Amino acid sequence: MEIKIHHKFDSNMLDEICEVYQSAGWLKHSNEVITKVFQRSDIVTLAISDGRVIGVGRALTDGVFNAAIYDVVVHLEYQKDGIGSLILSDLLEQLKDVSCVQLISTTGNEEFYRKHGMKKLKSGMARYLSSSLTEEYLE
Repeated sequence: MEIKIHHKFDSNMLDEICEVYQSAGWLKHSNEVITKVFQRSDIVTLAISDGRVIGVGRALTDGVFNAAIYDVVVHLEYQKDGIGSLILSDLLEQLKDVSCVQLISTTGNEEFYRKHGMKKLKSGMARYLSSSLTEEYLE
């Protein structure tokens, strides 16, 4: 399977991007939400096979000191084929000159990120508006 990487959000791909999120169980990512978060992201990685978006990733950064990676998501049909690794590697390459790159892993995917050189924070802090996310991710 040939994978092409695109670095620009294109609203013509919106339905396909939404399908990626939906297939992975990220049901709150409507077309409106996807448009908003991708337009506000500094770094975008889209994995495309046969003209179809099959995986996404994005990041916010100041370009020097800090960056945060969000939403490394692969369509359910293409998971376990190395596409998530391809997306994460591309994001990290685009952020290679940034001093600190952070991310919050979805529960159960910590080992995937460790394989790419990410390590657990000693002093990370967060707050969630959702009580269920607070329960899942915070001490």
